[in-house]
Amino acid sequence: MSARAIILGCSGPRLSAGEAAFFRDADPWGFIVFARNVESPDQLRALTADLREAVGRDAPILVDQEGGRVARLKPPHWREWPWMERIVEGLPEALADEALALQFRAIAAELHDVGLDVNCMPIADVRFEETDGIISTRALGRSAETVARRGRIVTDAMAAGGVLPVLKHLPGHGRATADSHLALPVVDASLEELRAHDFAAFRPLADLAMGMTAHIVYSAIDPDAPATQSPAGIRAIREELGFDGLLMTDDLSMNALAGGMAERAERSIAAGCDLILHCNGDMAEMEGALSATPRLEGRALARAERALAARRAPEAFDARAADSRYAEIVGLLESAHA
Repeated sequence: MSARAIILGCSGPRLSAGEAAFFRDADPWGFIVFARNVESPDQLRALTADLREAVGRDAPILVDQEGGRVARLKPPHWREWPWMERIVEGLPEALADEALALQFRAIAAELHDVGLDVNCMPIADVRFEETDGIISTRALGRSAETVARRGRIVTDAMAAGGVLPVLKHLPGHGRATADSHLALPVVDASLEELRAHDFAAFRPLADLAMGMTAHIVYSAIDPDAPATQSPAGIRAIREELGFDGLLMTDDLSMNALAGGMAERAERSIAAGCDLILHCNGDMAEMEGALSATPRLEGRALARAERALAARRAPEAFDARAADSRYAEIVGLLESAHA
């Protein structure tokens, strides 16, 4: 029997007996961890092992470890990285590209060491003047070509470290002037503008095995529903962007979406998402989402199996040499801001 089409979080740094029993019965495809789940490397290794034991298989375990603004693993046990904006805006193009390759290869090594095998990165959202700070400080660049190139650099670096990437936020969060964690953004750009800029950053990365939707209304595609819950929005992701990987929602508990968790899950699956993502570990919310989430089947199951098959062992990595070169590059960044 296939797993259920959902990714779930747990409430704290250790899996309770009740949560283990719940996950055993729920059988989610995978899990996601946040800062509330992280104390130390040994603790996190134990948690990831317990999560997999709960479902009896080598389930994927996701994290958002971009460095800078979004980092679930933090000092003193893990490295602190500069905010993305400082790297891509503060360094010459070639040095920024090199820094990204070194940073995400090192991040992958840290994640793989504690049992985390999927990282929700790269962000392929193009930065515009109006971009809300929730994305602008994390964006890889201001043009589709730059973002796509750097997205591939990040993807290749993580894959070399044994960590699967997740392409986000499809079909593009860059024009949003609101934070979808807090409210529902509406983008009124024409389809021609979206194709020329926003979509163009994602198309070169459409071969990635996993992707995440945006909780955003694109008026030119569907004026009534966010892409996550819009059949037209999902068709745009599949056809306009050419993405045929495993497509998960952004977090269902974000305020951009309306209705109860069951309704949110049902609308997302009906629109064409392959997987539901629910992050906060709230038991009642998880139960609600599960009540409307089917088991993987058909094309969604095939995509899920293809994503799992893309996992691979890390390649050899000279961490000391990489750290030395990264420090040299970041030193230039610090000098420029002295």
